Amino acid sequence: MNARLFAGAYDGASVFVTGHTGFKGSWLCEWLLAMGATVIGYSDEIAEGPTMFGSIGLEERITHVLGDVRDRTALTDAIDAARPDYVFHLAAQPLVRLSYAEPASTFDTNIMGTVNVIEALRVLNRPSACVLVTSDKCYENREVLSGYREDDPMGGFDPYSASKGAAEIVIHAYRRSFFMGAESRVRIGSGRAGNVIGGGDWSADRIVPDCARSLMAGRPIVVRNPFATRPWQHVLESLSGYLWLGALLGGQGRTPRVTTPIEASEGFNFGPWPSANRTVEALVAEILTHWPGAWEHLDETDAHHEASLLGLAVDRAYHKLGWTPTLSFPEAVARTAAWYRDTATQDADAREQTRADLAFYVEAARRQNIAWAV
Repeated sequence: MNARLFAGAYDGASVFVTGHTGFKGSWLCEWLLAMGATVIGYSDEIAEGPTMFGSIGLEERITHVLGDVRDRTALTDAIDAARPDYVFHLAAQPLVRLSYAEPASTFDTNIMGTVNVIEALRVLNRPSACVLVTSDKCYENREVLSGYREDDPMGGFDPYSASKGAAEIVIHAYRRSFFMGAESRVRIGSGRAGNVIGGGDWSADRIVPDCARSLMAGRPIVVRNPFATRPWQHVLESLSGYLWLGALLGGQGRTPRVTTPIEASEGFNFGPWPSANRTVEALVAEILTHWPGAWEHLDETDAHHEASLLGLAVDRAYHKLGWTPTLSFPEAVARTAAWYRDTATQDADAREQTRADLAFYVEAARRQNIAWAV
């Protein structure tokens, strides 16, 4: 993997990743390693059962620290020891349905975990760039067809969405209060992605892992909300946005509208083009074109509320950062389905599958002359 991607920001850099044992965190660590970074991961657990982290053998290739982001002292000590050039905060309670069962823990992890990361950097005040990851669900959802923009109100019906909206408010307050002056050696920004898909996600109550588990077992896929619309995107789309934002915050990249790190110090949507806003039914149907099977609708009359319509506008990232989505909806689904299908039915090596997806994605971005790849 070319070390000059993202203006060469990560070649030889020390990078601290919270939530590195999760789905997105594992993909991020693999990409950072491929670019020559030294990666320090901080997470409270490795989930039971299959994980992306275990499938690609990350534990032996990074500095793996077990710790809870709610423990400010332990987190501060870990960041101090790592002396990171870049910090990516992905640790979270990421599931809407679980947030109804564990609301207090969700708020504690997603809000105070974010506070603790920022506080650690504020206290240490050494040169570093930090990207804090929230969610497309941070916006007050009005069930409208248009995509949400960065200046729309934060909010949330369910505890998960509300916790992510609150985290964005926290980030904004810290940024304006402590990190915009010339005396600060820390720069922070936030990233909000769409509904990410990709190989290696085995989380409960997510449609793609549900598809993979059902197809592997030869059962029909059970779909709860077939008509809900989501902004589907491959996991590498969101990660390219986070990595490019990190490089710009670190002063390693430039765009016509970002010539200093402070100009990148805000929140950005890294979602797909509107054409990828599809129903759950459309996503499942597209998966089944690559891995044949069947699906059935489970009508949950007593189910908790989940938004029906959700989309992100990416104008700010496009105009200011020169970032755009790279893959079409069919391409994203094809790469995702192939990762699961080939590792499950053809004994393909998960790490090699992941590296092949990375190479495919980078080459596609280069062909499109996207800023971070050229």
